[in-house]
Amino acid sequence: MPPISAIPQPLPSTGRLGAVRSHTEGGARTPSVWYGLLLAGGLGLAAWGLGARFPLIGGPVFGILLGMAWRNLLGLSPLFTPGVVFGSRQVLKWSIIGLGFGLSLGQVVKTGASSLAVTLVTLSAAFLTAWLLGRWLKLGGHLSTLIGVGTAICGGSAIAAVAPIIRPDDHETALSISTIFLFNVAAVLLFPPLGHWMGLSDAGFGLWAGTAINDTSSVVAAGYSYGTAAGDIATIVKLTRATLIIPVCIAIAFWTAWRNQHSETRLPLAAIFPWFILWFLAASATRSLGLIPAALLEPLHLLSQFLIILALTAIGLSSDLRRMAVAGVRPLLLGLGVWTAVSLSSLGVQLLLGSL
Repeated sequence: MPPISAIPQPLPSTGRLGAVRSHTEGGARTPSVWYGLLLAGGLGLAAWGLGARFPLIGGPVFGILLGMAWRNLLGLSPLFTPGVVFGSRQVLKWSIIGLGFGLSLGQVVKTGASSLAVTLVTLSAAFLTAWLLGRWLKLGGHLSTLIGVGTAICGGSAIAAVAPIIRPDDHETALSISTIFLFNVAAVLLFPPLGHWMGLSDAGFGLWAGTAINDTSSVVAAGYSYGTAAGDIATIVKLTRATLIIPVCIAIAFWTAWRNQHSETRLPLAAIFPWFILWFLAASATRSLGLIPAALLEPLHLLSQFLIILALTAIGLSSDLRRMAVAGVRPLLLGLGVWTAVSLSSLGVQLLLGSL
């Protein structure tokens, strides 16, 4: 589902360190993917060590926090921008594909099918709340739609898929992405301790995280911070939920065409479809068929775990808190309301089904 994480790209140079670097380099160095990847990798190694030291928090959360601290306290030189963007988008897809080697295809299908009822309820709760609360807050229909679909399905990537269909202003798109990303970070920090406080099982927490947290990266971070089993379940549930972006985008396209009374709306299905999910399923099928030597399974799992931390560190390096601060109160209230509705509806359905 390119891009996996449609986070606002880093500014050319922010903070004192970024300014100093841009002057001292004097054009002698050309920005490269490797600079940003090395920075994210170094911070990722530190996060991995901290995660081993404090497993209740976990390496993925430390990765996001270290990346955010570096970006907002020290700044980011343009040298690192290509690698940070590459890490926050492409590397995360690779890490999720790598997780497929540790899961049997039967487990993936069973978990995805069992989560469908909860997912449909949370989607309905998200869209209904976004519509009602958006009208009450007197926000534009485009902004309500973008925040609703971002919360309901897969964060910034869903916003990026829907934006070409409803054609919002660039300001509305940026505002919705910033709002969604803020609650992504909040979910990574709050969900694991809340899950422990409520005494959720790994399966219960994985289903909750997979259906109630917006972006794939945040689902992965929160899930594996809670536990390996919870992370596996949360990832499968989230990928199942992400595929719903296709029917949702088709429905929005028809609705937009009907409202605007024109027929030139085109739906770029190739751009919308989350292709990396197919590779995840292929990796799982390879594991199920016994084509991967047993000796390689553990190294592949460790590699995918580190790639997750590296990608989340890059996402932290992409986050500019000052840009989020100018978003205003009403979009935040809308995002909070929709996020709360999704979180509570997910827990409510699980409670009724006795799956917590």
